[in-house]
Amino acid sequence: MSIYLDTAATSAKRPECVAERMSYYLSSVGTSVNRGSYGSEIESSRELYSLRQSLCKLFNCDSEERAIITSGATMSLNTAILGLLCDGDRVLYTSMEHNSVLRPIASLGNRIDAEMLMCDAEGRLDTDELVRSLKRKKTRAVILNHASNVCGTLQDAETVGKLCREYGAYFILDCSQTAGHVDIDMQACCADAIAASGHKGLMGPSGIGVLMLSQSMAEVLHPIVFGGTGSFSDSVSQPEALPDRFESGTPNVPGIFGLNAALGFVNLEGAENMHAHEQKLTGRFVEGLREIEGIRFFGGCGDCVGTCSVTFDNIDNAEAAYRLETEFGIYTRCGLHCAPWAHKTLGTYPSGSVRFSYGYYNNEAEIDSAIEALKSITRA
Repeated sequence: MSIYLDTAATSAKRPECVAERMSYYLSSVGTSVNRGSYGSEIESSRELYSLRQSLCKLFNCDSEERAIITSGATMSLNTAILGLLCDGDRVLYTSMEHNSVLRPIASLGNRIDAEMLMCDAEGRLDTDELVRSLKRKKTRAVILNHASNVCGTLQDAETVGKLCREYGAYFILDCSQTAGHVDIDMQACCADAIAASGHKGLMGPSGIGVLMLSQSMAEVLHPIVFGGTGSFSDSVSQPEALPDRFESGTPNVPGIFGLNAALGFVNLEGAENMHAHEQKLTGRFVEGLREIEGIRFFGGCGDCVGTCSVTFDNIDNAEAAYRLETEFGIYTRCGLHCAPWAHKTLGTYPSGSVRFSYGYYNNEAEIDSAIEALKSITRA
């Protein structure tokens, strides 16, 4: 029997209600949203509005119009970054960011002033360094990976958000690794944009994500995709109204039904309870890792999500991951995890690491099995 420990990539296990609602849509509804006035179309549109309400409840956003549905966190981040930054703008970001942040920034080249803030050996941002950078020069935006997809380190988003508010910078928070894992309060974090994927900690389907916007961000953010919205069809200009401005094209309606069902489960269980369970698993995993010779591990220090990375003294990472799968049925991910600078920060570049990431559906017995498997392959 396999043990899935790659939740940072996607949730392989989902609440039954997710598949049930998606199946219901495909077999009994099947229509788009905001494109007609007949019964099944109205049902789809109501489900979309219900999803926006669920998202506002989860993230404590005060307007359903600013709960933007996207194709995933990558599109959400591209929209927030490319739709905000203009020529000459200054942006600060950390060395723990995912390529979904690094590449949009790189695409702007010399048009903007981009400064990377190096994190410490645990992947944590020094907020004193952030203050120095904010004081040095007017900054348009600060981008923060709420938790690392390599080592799980959880950043102090509330402190960063308050500093951004104090110095007049927009705060973009990448919650790809925290949505559904920890409680996220958009107001408490002073976040102007929250990006999240539906298929990871939220345990929904792939191909759908969210971009939550503050009022001030919504007033200045430009769309990066243009097309039909089902509204204002007499004009060739993109609608200014929300959420239409950022939702061109036919949305992923099966994903809307599935994600709304998943959010019902997450809101019922409570993100705090889910985080407590994953913290317990992390403590057990780290305790076991400390007993193994011939490895280094990254993660599990202080407040974190359920993600740890391991490197080996005498085994190639790819070989270790292969043996974990073929000999023990344990699914992990090796490599650079689309976060090269995170690995440079941790000292694991260019070989990367073997990442273990677990979620609400994992249990202590599976963690114990992973520890025993690691002991076995390091002895051989």
